[in-house]
Amino acid sequence: MYGLIGKIVTVDGKRAELASILIGMDALPGCASYVVANDASDPNALWVTEVWASADDHAASLELPVVVAAVAEGRHLIAGIESRVETEPLGGIGLG
Repeated sequence: MYGLIGKIVTVDGKRAELASILIGMDALPGCASYVVANDASDPNALWVTEVWASADDHAASLELPVVVAAVAEGRHLIAGIESRVETEPLGGIGLG
């Protein structure tokens, strides 16, 4: 498995709008888990936690029309990516 955990900082006051775009994506082939969460201490930050069958599945997802559209729609809402970590998920609830 392949995982990503990222902290996205939004333009002031735009966190809910970006979260809605990210949560609104349909099923992504190879994606076992895609969780968008508010940062409890930063009103302009989101955490996105992803688990994929493989790094190749994640890379392929970046070409999907739903992902391309979400990036285009949300790009102007992002002030920066504060953290991005690749992981190797071992398992857990929902991951089998």
